[in-house]
Amino acid sequence: MIARLKEIYDKEIITKLMSKLSYKNRHQVPKISKIVLNMGLGEDANDSKKIKSCIEDMGLITGQKAVITKFKKSIANFKTRKGSSAGVKVTLRSNKMYEFLDRLINIALPRIKDFRGLSDKGIDNSGNFSFGIKEHIIFPEVNFDKVDKIRGMDITLVLDSNSKEATKELLKEFNFPLTSNKKNN
Repeated sequence: MIARLKEIYDKEIITKLMSKLSYKNRHQVPKISKIVLNMGLGEDANDSKKIKSCIEDMGLITGQKAVITKFKKSIANFKTRKGSSAGVKVTLRSNKMYEFLDRLINIALPRIKDFRGLSDKGIDNSGNFSFGIKEHIIFPEVNFDKVDKIRGMDITLVLDSNSKEATKELLKEFNFPLTSNKKNN
């Protein structure tokens, strides 16, 4: 079964962006290639029970099992050892990616307290969009009563785009709540 957002992208968004960005070929239109979710554990990285609960929470949120990330080198000031656990991450592609994006835009982000939109400063020169969430409990799949600690997570949308403007237009077509932080002096 094709995800709802994927179907909308194929049928409507591609044609809108081709006319808006004056592309001649539909393969020039930017598309999301993957979504990477990362949850750092900090001091809890040494506790196997807390790592297990983070993996379960990420599994509930994404529908896919999380992978434990390790430190690549030791840094004494940060009290890290090479090979010890740093956090958990999940990489989503194809239908699971579009289903997660649909739930993120329409259900999770509106549940954030005092939410005013995501800053468009998270778009880098490669056209990728990264932002952070302070509470992972905004996802309805996570049972609030079973959560031992509220954690933040980083979400990165990796796009096949060549400019910031094309990425911004694609995200607006997906109804992403973007805000521009330009101050009038």
